[in-house]
Amino acid sequence: MPGGYFATGTRNIKQESQIMIPRYSRPQMASLWEAESRFRIWFEIEAHALDAMADLGTVPKEAAKAVWDWWATGPAIDVDRIDAIEAVTKHDVIAFLTWVAEQVGPEARFLHQGMTSSDVLDTCLAVQLARAADLLIDDIDQLLEVLKRRAYEHKLTPTIGRSHGIHAEPVTFGLKLAEAYAEFARGRARLVAARADIATCAISGAVGTFANIDPKVEAYVAAKMGLSIEPVSTQVIPRDRHAMFFATLGVVASSIERLATEVRHLQRTEVLEAEEYFSPGQKGSSAMPHKRNPVLTENLTGLARMVRAYALPAMENVALWHERDISHSSVERYIGPDATITLDFALARLTGVVDKLLIYPERMQKNLDRMGGLVHSQRVLLALTQAGASREDSYRLVQRNAMKVWESDGQLSLMELLKADPEVTALLPDSEIEERFDLGYHFKQIDTIFERVFGK
Repeated sequence: MPGGYFATGTRNIKQESQIMIPRYSRPQMASLWEAESRFRIWFEIEAHALDAMADLGTVPKEAAKAVWDWWATGPAIDVDRIDAIEAVTKHDVIAFLTWVAEQVGPEARFLHQGMTSSDVLDTCLAVQLARAADLLIDDIDQLLEVLKRRAYEHKLTPTIGRSHGIHAEPVTFGLKLAEAYAEFARGRARLVAARADIATCAISGAVGTFANIDPKVEAYVAAKMGLSIEPVSTQVIPRDRHAMFFATLGVVASSIERLATEVRHLQRTEVLEAEEYFSPGQKGSSAMPHKRNPVLTENLTGLARMVRAYALPAMENVALWHERDISHSSVERYIGPDATITLDFALARLTGVVDKLLIYPERMQKNLDRMGGLVHSQRVLLALTQAGASREDSYRLVQRNAMKVWESDGQLSLMELLKADPEVTALLPDSEIEERFDLGYHFKQIDTIFERVFGK
């Protein structure tokens, strides 16, 4: 479980490296948050800072060389030893530096000159979040590719559009997927911006004044770690950056839930226009052998709730005391790994759901025809107004026939009722009424919409 102090007041570093729910973790993202990965980033920050100080002449060049020479031997990170030191020091950065000194020798005393712990911790977190963002952006790219392919596959597959869960007017299934593509493309752009915002380096010393360290050190470390410099870091990087990052993850998670919820609705027995792939040997229920449940998209709905839940504590972290406190630290030990690992898993799962989604055009057509042509009521309404009736009268004429169809549960035909209504036929001949029930009419702008979403 990430973070967490035991009753003794000591933190088990190995425990912090464990993923809360391995079931919802993928190796590449999870490895970013393991203790060994974190310590390797800490070393790079410290060693690059040492190089910069050696170039400035504030520490001996031999010290920097000794540190890098040791690192070149490919040493294993002894997490257990660092953990044991911290059990005494009650300070993670000091424990790490003590362990490095045990390996390097006297030259290690020049590490961390003029720096404070937050310089290492905050810069490390920036690196981890930036690398996590890179993986998430790649996840979205893979999802976008699948959404585009399947959108074109069903570009002109007719289905019913619903508002308030009620039949409205015809759409295509490809259009539903194009909508999802556009939404995730926006999410990708937001995540790119959030990555740029979070990827800042602070090596400014206690309370951020650079009193004991040259700003050139910060610039050097930033360049080496692929970060930009933090203009004003007090003693920590301002947490509004982190708040925006985790809020962005929450929005992407909400987009996942939106598409997952659509699939869940479409898989209902009464609808059954699409459903999750059901693999050979899969079981839907321990009691009912007939069940095929939307378990993946239900899972995605739950995971989205968790990712969103991390946005609020990130926002509450913004208001720290004066130049710093550590009220944010325990929060970030949870939300950093959990939010990124969970979202990474959810994006990959959603990509798989869309890729293998079973789609039933015949059922879509059956549902379109389910209510006796009610889905074409607006076209008749507009035709009556164009024929000279007021909008109020046109609505009344169409609605009184539509309600008969509704109350018959679709057994009656709206077209036939309209053709039998003398007030309607006084304005529209049968041929014009029939023309208003053309399904293809609704799809004449699909190409335009697809060009807006995908380009020409």
